[in-house]
Amino acid sequence: MQVHFGVDLLDAEWDSAVACIGTFDGVHLGHQQVIATAVRHAEAHERPSVLVTFDRHPAHILAPERCPKAIASLHSNIEAFQALGVAVTLVLPFDYELSETAAEDFFDQILIDRIRAASIVVGHDFAFGHGRKGTPDWLRSRIETLVVPPFEIDGHRVSSSEIRKAIEAGNIGQANRLLGRSFEITGVVVSGEKLGRKLGYPTINVARSFDQILPPFGVYAGAARCSQGRFAAAINIGTRPTVGGAKQTIEAYLLDYPGEPLYGQSVSLEIHDRIRDEAKFDSIEELTRQIAKDVEFVRASR
Repeated sequence: MQVHFGVDLLDAEWDSAVACIGTFDGVHLGHQQVIATAVRHAEAHERPSVLVTFDRHPAHILAPERCPKAIASLHSNIEAFQALGVAVTLVLPFDYELSETAAEDFFDQILIDRIRAASIVVGHDFAFGHGRKGTPDWLRSRIETLVVPPFEIDGHRVSSSEIRKAIEAGNIGQANRLLGRSFEITGVVVSGEKLGRKLGYPTINVARSFDQILPPFGVYAGAARCSQGRFAAAINIGTRPTVGGAKQTIEAYLLDYPGEPLYGQSVSLEIHDRIRDEAKFDSIEELTRQIAKDVEFVRASR
């Protein structure tokens, strides 16, 4: 898949394309229906599928006080686009200038002139342009437009807001069900206090680079994906109250990990299940015994 950041270097040699537009945070099951529709339509008409998305949630500019935390990183979203068969992804910086762009200008200058769209695929509730003028009906009056209906599970619409609610409530199973895969925390491995090593359970400390939503403090069963492969993991999110911690940390003990240093490397932590709440133990020995139980839970649930 080709990826372009901004339209300046996009110089399309194709005669026509199928464009798909959306924020697609998390690329959940509903988003996947929209994207898959665009890919299938493009293949049927022997055209490239061009997905248009944004480098941040529009609320960062339009209503920063109400801007939701991200479900996934832009990189993770782009990986999901590629897995769905998208040919080209165009990432637009959602800044003040873009927020003030009229729907007519966005349509003419980007969708038609640069992408050369012959048809558009959008979700039922998507709109673009200043004042959200570019609705599905507005598009239909100008170009062939495929509008994908809401995707429902057990009568409930799948949406990014519902996934955020599930994650914040610690309902990981429901969040993963709506996503169609495991929720992931992404970051880089940094040096910590190495307490886990002293307890016999060396952990990696993960630092994030963007405002991603997190589940409540606690211990989770999951897996870590890194340069060395994929390993089952016991993941702790919290402040480590037993040892007097005050700062939020994200730590993971990788089961059967060979021990190669990961400092400075990118890592993704898949969250599969919630094991327990964060707790303050009366002694380090009691904490160590509980960690052993947590690790066995992860091992048994693999």
